[in-house]
Amino acid sequence: MAKMGSRKHLKRYKAPKNWPIHPKEAKWTVKPAPGPHAIEKSLSLLIVVRDILKLADNSREAKKIIKTGKIWVDGRARKDYKFPVGFMDVIEIPKTGEVYRVLPDKKGRLITHPIPKENVNFKLCKIRNKTTIKKGKTQLNLHDGRNLIVDDSFSVGDILHLKVPDQDVNDTLKFEEGAMVLVTGGKHIGEIGNITEININYSSNPNTVVIENNKKDSFITLKDYAFVIGKDEPVISLPGGK
Repeated sequence: MAKMGSRKHLKRYKAPKNWPIHPKEAKWTVKPAPGPHAIEKSLSLLIVVRDILKLADNSREAKKIIKTGKIWVDGRARKDYKFPVGFMDVIEIPKTGEVYRVLPDKKGRLITHPIPKENVNFKLCKIRNKTTIKKGKTQLNLHDGRNLIVDDSFSVGDILHLKVPDQDVNDTLKFEEGAMVLVTGGKHIGEIGNITEININYSSNPNTVVIENNKKDSFITLKDYAFVIGKDEPVISLPGGK
């Protein structure tokens, strides 16, 4: 049992705080398999189906639902109950027409936010890094583990409005002053506001941004935590109707 736990399972009390599970309900929980999202930033598909969406009463039922291809992530049926589901992923249940986007709440927990059916074919992906490869093309490394080869010029921190599962770039949301952002980490996680200042530190200190929320209150957070979701209005549906 201990060997199995180290490979597929995780003791509940050691689970990341963003997992919506109770640490004392059972000894073990299912940890995500290696994949597009890091373990501390994702949930296994089984946890999503059983504990968040409440589509099953137990692990056996959840595994059956997943194995039969009834749950889609980013436009593809995922049949591995350990598949990692993370920030901005789109979850679809074709049989019922339900669609959700994975977002953080203000306590840092990952939630499934219901979204309109017409939003099922796109997601927002942040450019984490880029490198120049053969023939002058550029490889973009995105926050959800995707790698795209492109001809156009993009900047690290910009957001791609990406068609899924085809991976065509519909649009780009620039990381710049005035942009509307969703904070994805730190004590302001889950908050929404507009960038009023970008501070680039030419030292070992991290870059930061100043964000003003709709109450005209300002706060500072790390540049890496600021995820652009629009300009004057968000391009995605958000909890609370913002």
